[in-house]
Amino acid sequence: MSNNTHYFHFTLGPVQGFVSQARRTRDFWAGSFILSWLAAVAIQAVKHQNGKVEFPQPDDNYMAWLVGDGKKGTEPTQGSIPNRFKGLVAAVDPTFKPEAVVNAVQEAWKALAEKVWEADLAAVSNGVQRNIWDRQVSNFWDMSWVITEDEKDSSALDKRKNWRTYAPPEEPGVKCAMMDGWQELSGEKRPNRKAMNENFWDKVRDSGKGSMKSDLRKNEALCAIAFVKRRFSHHFKNLDHKMTQGWQLKGWKVSSAVPSVTYMAAVHWLEKALNTADELTLNTFFTQARTLAGEYGEWDTQLKCLTEVWGKREWKALDGNVFFESALENPNIVEDQKQAEKVLKALNAVRDSTYPKLPKPSPFYAVLMMDGDSLGSHMSDTFKQCAITEGLADFTKGVQPIVYQCNGFLIYAGGDDVLAILPLEDAIPCAAELRSHYMNCFDYNDIPTTLSGAIEFVHIKTPLTKVLHDAHKLLDEVAKDGRGRDALAIRVWKPGGLQLEWSQPWDIALIPETNKTYLEEIAESFQNIQEDKEQFSSKFFYKIRERFDLLNPDLAKKQERVLKDEDALALMAMEYLNSGKSDLKTMDQAKDRIEPLLKQCRPVIRDKDQADSTKWERSERLEADGALLVRFLAQKGMENE
Repeated sequence: MSNNTHYFHFTLGPVQGFVSQARRTRDFWAGSFILSWLAAVAIQAVKHQNGKVEFPQPDDNYMAWLVGDGKKGTEPTQGSIPNRFKGLVAAVDPTFKPEAVVNAVQEAWKALAEKVWEADLAAVSNGVQRNIWDRQVSNFWDMSWVITEDEKDSSALDKRKNWRTYAPPEEPGVKCAMMDGWQELSGEKRPNRKAMNENFWDKVRDSGKGSMKSDLRKNEALCAIAFVKRRFSHHFKNLDHKMTQGWQLKGWKVSSAVPSVTYMAAVHWLEKALNTADELTLNTFFTQARTLAGEYGEWDTQLKCLTEVWGKREWKALDGNVFFESALENPNIVEDQKQAEKVLKALNAVRDSTYPKLPKPSPFYAVLMMDGDSLGSHMSDTFKQCAITEGLADFTKGVQPIVYQCNGFLIYAGGDDVLAILPLEDAIPCAAELRSHYMNCFDYNDIPTTLSGAIEFVHIKTPLTKVLHDAHKLLDEVAKDGRGRDALAIRVWKPGGLQLEWSQPWDIALIPETNKTYLEEIAESFQNIQEDKEQFSSKFFYKIRERFDLLNPDLAKKQERVLKDEDALALMAMEYLNSGKSDLKTMDQAKDRIEPLLKQCRPVIRDKDQADSTKWERSERLEADGALLVRFLAQKGMENE
């Protein structure tokens, strides 16, 4: 490489502080989209100075739309540009200015914020709100960059970031309902809901701007950053700004149709209802629900299972709350309780019209987060960089079709990162399919990398921000560090908090012949027990933690093992046969069913530096959470509903 070539490393944040702080799934998507869009602006600012972004490979279609050259019908709908990149710049060229990249990001962000301000707030604001807006918009983003001569120095930016700590400014007044620490826009100095609403927020909600009433719930007060996230999708298409660098920044039409958590949880229930319920009864329910909801909150939502099932489009477009008894009976969610009673009566009629009777919809959905393993270490090898770039580009292109086939909604796919929300039933199959796709993308170029995943099964009453923050920890601390990478980690969250955690290396979790997890197969075997399955499953699983405690070595006594594997298997098989009206008759049959379950309950730590399975550390302890996760999957979290 020429001595005149240097390497420009850039990163934009705070990532979790912007993306993960979300009250709705649409906030989650919006944060990811805007962050990716600003990263694209930074890349364009490098290109405009005759630099070239080398890693990762920018999405050509995304970059074309950024400057208004995109082909109609190909508008990007998810973020696909990572917030960190490396570019090549000519060191002898004095026209390349890193500060111009930083300034371009700030300029684009302010231009977008101004579009939102002018359209939604200018007519109802006073100087107080404008001052708060300008202060917050100007002081949010944290950018770091460094220029190096060494092509192999992939850690230079991390060293640079360690020199400083991002700390948002101290903010006065009442704080935002979405973004921790930031002042909400009304400007009230103390919490006074009546004054906040009368002086500002009621005026905003009553302004009649598009879907403002549904976008901004009563008593929901936001800061400038959160308000941009909530409303940008309505105004992004109108963005047309001449950048100081001389190029034209353009927006495009983006849909705000991001499925809510309640809608995502109810997807397969709705699919079954449309397939099996009486048409007249369905029509009565949807007429009553439409009266209550007032609008079609999911009109543009495209989830595979619902696009393919019979039924009127408006039947598939109602707010997800109308499918849940707990939401309908909660006046904080549904103000018109009289109409809610009619909807609930019609909802129960739908269930009664089917044979067998439809159960209540499961109140759980899934957040899936995946990330590649060990790519950073391989990037220091210059001979591998091109192959890694091509492999990541191929992986990113294939993510959206896989998530769609699994009835999910893709939030972000860029580089080796994936974020998606899915129905409970589809999350594990989606993770396995994405991992297979990732491995295929790197198999041909001999890059030794793997993909780890984290799945959060979440009750609809659990705050979204809490789960999004936890997903990063689950991925990094449990799947990667705890299980040695190339692993899957799962947690279940109920309104009372964390209920269980399970994790295993993929090679332990997957059935090699089918690419299906043992968890799914075991759960299906319990679901398919015909006689008295609920009593049988509940009794067996209720005692399993107690039984495991007897089988596990006493750590205080430094025991290594209580029973041999075959003895533990025999004991649990007998427990299985004695726990209810089993469909099995012999010990051998019971052992065949229980053995895979015990395997998933015995933690394995993969030596991340060794591919040989004999180098793995296999625990002598059995953890009940693996079995309890099987029960959760089999019952779809409905054991206490």
